[in-house]
Amino acid sequence: MSEISISLSWKLGDDKMTPENYSNVHEITFTPKIKIIADSAPDWRGSEINTNPEQTLAASLSSCHMMTFLAIAAKMKWPVISYKDKAIATLGKNSKGKMSVTKLELNPKVEFSNQFSVDVNEMKKIQDRAHRYCFIANSLSDEVKVLIN
Repeated sequence: MSEISISLSWKLGDDKMTPENYSNVHEITFTPKIKIIADSAPDWRGSEINTNPEQTLAASLSSCHMMTFLAIAAKMKWPVISYKDKAIATLGKNSKGKMSVTKLELNPKVEFSNQFSVDVNEMKKIQDRAHRYCFIANSLSDEVKVLIN
């Protein structure tokens, strides 16, 4: 079993701790050299210049899915030269009426070298396999879609 950790730090600063009158800005440390400034989503009084938990959830899923896909592609000897994604987190109320990330959508685009190509059905099959083996996807309970064009 592995344990993966981050450190999170938030301080009140000069604000007063009252509803609608405090900052959600905080720092997340992944490694001594990798730190990000996070906030709430813009719809929830956050700043667009900072990341937010919903974005980092989408990034985690996208990153995990890509690494799982690449591991499968490497075993299949697919000559992948680039992989891009635009992950989208949708906020709303879940089936219990609670605010949540109700949907995560991945839109991977894979490029191959040497005139190699894969038909859409084969790509869907391998992307689905990557989704089924992705640690983060297996940790989520709501809908996750992987869209292949």
